[in-house]
Amino acid sequence: MKNYDATIIREGLAFGEGPRWHDGRLWYSDFYRHGVYSMQGDGSDERLELEVPGQPSGLGWTPEGDLLCVSSVDQRILRAHDGVVTTFCDVSEYCGFWANDMVVSATGHAYAGSFGFDLDQTLLDIGVEGLLASPPPTTNLIVVSPFGEVIQTIPEMSFPNGSMISPDGATLFVNETLAYRISAFTINADGTLRDRRVWAQLAFVAVDGACLDADGQIWVANAIAPQCLRVREGGEVTGVVNTTQNAFACMLGGEDRQTLYVMTAPT
Repeated sequence: MKNYDATIIREGLAFGEGPRWHDGRLWYSDFYRHGVYSMQGDGSDERLELEVPGQPSGLGWTPEGDLLCVSSVDQRILRAHDGVVTTFCDVSEYCGFWANDMVVSATGHAYAGSFGFDLDQTLLDIGVEGLLASPPPTTNLIVVSPFGEVIQTIPEMSFPNGSMISPDGATLFVNETLAYRISAFTINADGTLRDRRVWAQLAFVAVDGACLDADGQIWVANAIAPQCLRVREGGEVTGVVNTTQNAFACMLGGEDRQTLYVMTAPT
């Protein structure tokens, strides 16, 4: 197993989430600055790309190049086209609580999750240890068509998060944060999902944001520790990146897509 230490390239984020490498820049949501930002690979030239008053989360792009962004608190997926922001899909009917992370396929299908319960209030009531010891309510994984219609929901997901799609477009990976597992689905031709299975079961690793690497392994942020883990199918940990704060999301980027960018926060 290889160990690495992260280098800080930018400070001052309130809570970074949903990083994506797009058009030669690192894009990400910042929950509490209420915006989608981008920066150069070295952390310089941060730009506000989209204001999201309802708290931004998961990001993706349509085949036409429009930005899709989850607006968490009002449980919508927004679409930004030529500077005009509209509601792509209202997913509030299918969310247990706030909408959260999302990935968008090359065909334009969006796969979005939600908290499933009031996370902040639960943490105030029983703390992190209590939350991890007593599984909270599950929620849906939501499949949205390229036309902004909900076409499928997958129930009983334990805080679906950090979704990824294999390069061939055939497999969706979803982190179930509070079950410590990475699940996988086969993607049908119409974008719907089947064949739910456990890709990796981990021990006391709150799998949050993640990304696939060129070898088919997954880098996953551990929301309850200052680290990102590289995981092989079946659960073997083959690498660790040590960070200065808890890790909540990660993405491979840079010109050669060999740099791991990690979003961290104290809590």
